[in-house]
Amino acid sequence: MTRDAGPAAPARPLRRDAELNRRRILASARVVFGQRGLEATLDDIAHHAGLGVGTVYRRFPSKEHLVEAMFAERMEEIGDLAEEALKADDPWQAFVDFTWKSIELHSGDRGLREIMLSNKFGHEHVAEEKARMVPLITQLVERAKAAGGLRADFAPTDIPLLHMMIGSAIEFTSAVEPDLWRRCLAMLLDGLRAQPGKPSELPHPPLGVDEVDEAMSCWRP
Repeated sequence: MTRDAGPAAPARPLRRDAELNRRRILASARVVFGQRGLEATLDDIAHHAGLGVGTVYRRFPSKEHLVEAMFAERMEEIGDLAEEALKADDPWQAFVDFTWKSIELHSGDRGLREIMLSNKFGHEHVAEEKARMVPLITQLVERAKAAGGLRADFAPTDIPLLHMMIGSAIEFTSAVEPDLWRRCLAMLLDGLRAQPGKPSELPHPPLGVDEVDEAMSCWRP
């Protein structure tokens, strides 16, 4: 007769030095991915953290593992924003507020923007959070259209394109005027109204000619 082995032993906690290294890796990944996007390598992150590459690979065997650890909670945060917006009484304002807040989250984080708009990485928990967002964003869009605030031909699948457009503006102007995207988004949202009214007050002045030249000199496609 075989004896019941009983419940599995709980996973052993990381040693203090190993946990400190893990935190250093995640802190460096946030900086490096935020600045360079998902093209950054584990070697880049190890260098930024001041750790050996082997230490990084022991904690995160691949970039996929690190992306999952970095971005699952950030994607959950965006889903939470959509859920919160659905509680608002004004459907158009709910759509506007969600759009502003979600873009605010990735405006200074190129890695988050890329994980939102790409399926190259994040095939487990990140993918689950993306799937969770689909019906929430669909509800936000359909409510705003039904209330007469959002133009009738706007579709939920236009949301990633809106983020891509603003993301391009962020990348083009970040070295010159990192908040200029707010001006672009305000104009875009005015254009999405079902009934054009008084234009919104733009939250940021336009670039000057010299600033455009500087942005064109700094930008690398």
